[in-house]
Amino acid sequence: MSEIEAKNLDLPGSIDLTETDVLEAMKEIQGYLDITPRDFKEIYNLAYRQARSRLFREITAKTIMTRDVIVVSEDTPLAEVAAVMGEHGISGLPVVNQSGQATGIISEKDFLTQMGVTGSKNFMTLVANCLATKGCVALPIKKQLAKDIMSSPPLTVTGDTTINEIIAHFKSRNINRVPVVDADGKVLGIVTRGDLLLAFHHGDRS
Repeated sequence: MSEIEAKNLDLPGSIDLTETDVLEAMKEIQGYLDITPRDFKEIYNLAYRQARSRLFREITAKTIMTRDVIVVSEDTPLAEVAAVMGEHGISGLPVVNQSGQATGIISEKDFLTQMGVTGSKNFMTLVANCLATKGCVALPIKKQLAKDIMSSPPLTVTGDTTINEIIAHFKSRNINRVPVVDADGKVLGIVTRGDLLLAFHHGDRS
């Protein structure tokens, strides 16, 4: 599945209800309610936040992870790694050893760093660097392998890691994906920001 990039994982603390919304909702409840629209709105928002918090404590990585994980081996040439990422429209993937254990992560940022892109690591910065030089800035890494530029050791989680814990990892480490591994470190799946967004979406609709 294509990875959906998102810079902000925070959901709104409450739904932006108006008193008119609340009044219309109260009219649909049979019987008499001894409560003001403002009180009703506050109770609703508090209940919503509580339910959302509970939901994210209960949902685990194995529930939302992408199971068909695209991986490369440590000895995969970087040209092939880049081709795989481009073909599947992803910005990063796990690197595994011969036993299928996660030994690293390669992302676009790793490529950009190795090609001398500093500061804002994005594609247009790379284009600017290419235009400012006589040769391709990728040539120095042409013969390198995945293990030469991967970020290692990778942060991994288990299937029982909660969404809240994963969000905390994403924020503290400024990462976009985390492999889900078994007790032996073998890759079972991956959780990306896109997977979290889908979980948020379904959680809001439940």
